[in-house]
Parts: sequence; C-alpha cells; structure tokens
Amino acid sequence: MKKAFKYIAVQLHLWLGIFSGLVVFIVALTGSLLVFEEELEPLINKSFHVVSSYEGKSRLSLDSLTNIVSTRFPAKKMSRITIQPEEDRTIVMALKNGKKEKDILSAAINPYTGEITGSRNEQDTFFEVVLRLHRYLCLGETGKIITGISCVMFLILMITGLVLWWPNRKNQKQRFRVKWNASFKRLNWDLHAVFGFYVLPFAFLIALTGLVWSYKWVNNLIYLALDGKPQQKKETPLNIAFTKSTPTHFEQVRLETDRQLPNHGKISILIPEKDSLSITVTKVDDQAAIANIVSTLYFDKNSGKLISKLLYKDETTGFKARRIVFPVHTGSLLGWPTKIIAFIVALITSSLPITGFIIWFMRKFKGKTKTVKAGIAGSKTRKKPAVLAEMSLKK
Repeated sequence: MKKAFKYIAVQLHLWLGIFSGLVVFIVALTGSLLVFEEELEPLINKSFHVVSSYEGKSRLSLDSLTNIVSTRFPAKKMSRITIQPEEDRTIVMALKNGKKEKDILSAAINPYTGEITGSRNEQDTFFEVVLRLHRYLCLGETGKIITGISCVMFLILMITGLVLWWPNRKNQKQRFRVKWNASFKRLNWDLHAVFGFYVLPFAFLIALTGLVWSYKWVNNLIYLALDGKPQQKKETPLNIAFTKSTPTHFEQVRLETDRQLPNHGKISILIPEKDSLSITVTKVDDQAAIANIVSTLYFDKNSGKLISKLLYKDETTGFKARRIVFPVHTGSLLGWPTKIIAFIVALITSSLPITGFIIWFMRKFKGKTKTVKAGIAGSKTRKKPAVLAEMSLKK
C-alpha cells in the first residue's frame, strides 16, 4: 500500500511537472519582478513619476491641473486621477484612449508647475506587460485558463513533492541541507528538494491565493464562507445636485477626502462615464498594520459635496478577507520583510521546474546510456567467436 501510494505520487509529480513546468517558471519569475513594482516603477520611469525642485513651491489646484490635461488631450475623457502622498511625485491622470476599457492613456503632470512631464499607453508599460505575462501569458482568456490549470497542478506538485521528500531515519540530514561540494547530480537534487521544502509553505499560500484571479467561484467562496452570500456589487450613488454646466470640484473633493481620511496614503479619484453618477474616491491607509486597507467616499459630481462614505472598518468580513488576498499573494502584507520573503520564494520557485527537468533528463539519459552500453558489450561478446573463427581461417 505504501509503495503504491509513493508510486502514484512519483507519477503525478513527474507528469504534472512536465505539463506545467514552463508556465510555473514564467509565472514565478514574473511574480518576483512584480513584488517590487511600487518601488521600481518610479526608478525605471523617473521623469514620469518624480518631480524635482519643488521645495518652497505651493501646489496648483487640482481643478487647474485637470483643465491643463483636458486641454492637451481634448478628444479623450478623463477616467481616473491618482495622487501619491509623497511631495515629490507627479499626479497621474488616466484618459480613455478608445472604446475598450483597457485602452488607457496616462498623463503625468507636475503639481507645482502644471507641466505635463509625460504621457504613455498603459498597455505598453513594462510592468503592465509583466503583469499580463504573469496572469494570462499575454494570451487573454486562453492564457487565463492555462495559468489557472497550471496553478492547480502546482498545488498538487507541492503536495506530492512533500511526500517524496519526506525523510526516513537514514536520510534525515540529507533532506534538510544542501551538500554544496557534492557532484552536480546530487547538488541539483538538493537544490530542487531541499530548497523546495523550505519555500513550500510560502509558495503554497501564494499559489492558493492566486486561484482567486483564475476562478470566480474561488473569489465568491470567500464571501460565502464569511458573509453567507456572494460578493455584492457596490452601486455608485446618484448625484444630488443638478446643473447643465460641467463644473470641476476636484480640489474640493481632495481637501474633503484628506479631512475625512487624514491618514497618509494614495488617493484615487474615479470619474464615472455617466453624468448622473457620483465621483468615487478611495484612499489607502499606509499607517494601518497591514497593507491594502482602503476606505471609500462618494462625492456629488456637480457640487463636489460629500454624499456618503464607506469606511474600511464598516466593511463586511468577506470584503476585509478579500482585501488581504492581494498583499498575501504579492508579499506586501507587512511591508519590506514580507516582500523580501516573497521575492526569494518566487525566485526559488522559478528554479524548481529547471532543476526538476534536469533530474528527469539525467535519469532518462542515464537509463538510455546504460542500455546502449549493455547492448554494445553484448554485441562484442557475441561477435568474438566469429572474429576468432575468421582469424583462424585466414591462418
């Protein structure tokens, strides 16, 4: 029974590894880059995100800044304004670049001078491409299906891997440490098995949370388990005031947001397509114990007055649990310490398909080599009498 169970584990680990190896490698490697996206993006595109010589200058009103961008891009409709809490950061405004929801043109503007420091198509940015590779292999819905199935395979791989790794009395020391001065074959096995064991709890949690983006039923399961009902769509309230003109009250909205939510954090102002709907404003709480804590305010689009608010503390348990999924998956839950762990785990995970393939290849190649050598040796033994007979005839 024990041998049969191990045989099944071996076969599952082998074939699931072969089928999902390349996808796991791509997803894990891109995931390691996405861990530090917030830190790397301003460094990679510094002129787009960072302003210089701002000391002693006062900011222009948000209304003036939006008017500058709208004048520069008159054919495009503004959909989102992102305000970072740091003083040296530009304000980024997203404009609809086409009929598709993903066709977004982003314009960065210096809040002190009103200078537009850059514009770009978000679909073409480095981290957006990395994210599409990570989630969909840049293949849309087909890629989403592939990554989802591969994620499930990887979860099974980790379980079967643990079964195969499990030590007995003779090899306990071997299972917990890498023998760096060993042969290549032994070293490669240690890198696969030992490193795989140490990252397994973290990699399993990251892969498990990744299912939320692959399968809608997994996402709904969180709400069903904690709220007793599926995720409820948040309805944006209607505007209260009515006016034929199209005034801007973004500065008023920003100031009231900081008054209602005085914590340090990024502000996102979402401008609805329909004129009848109010403006949705979210603010991240960087001072919270964990990441991704967000509260929501709704403002009248015509008057700029606060209509209603939905604070994080008043959200449902299911919503709060769902908000934690993202920082757990990316490693940003507790800041730098968990990000470093997630980065190392993602890198090691990306190496496992490579070391696993080498283990399989060397065993298969070695088996063929032995067979060939045995065949050559047998043929030599069989041919020897004939050779001797021929030699005797020549004599």
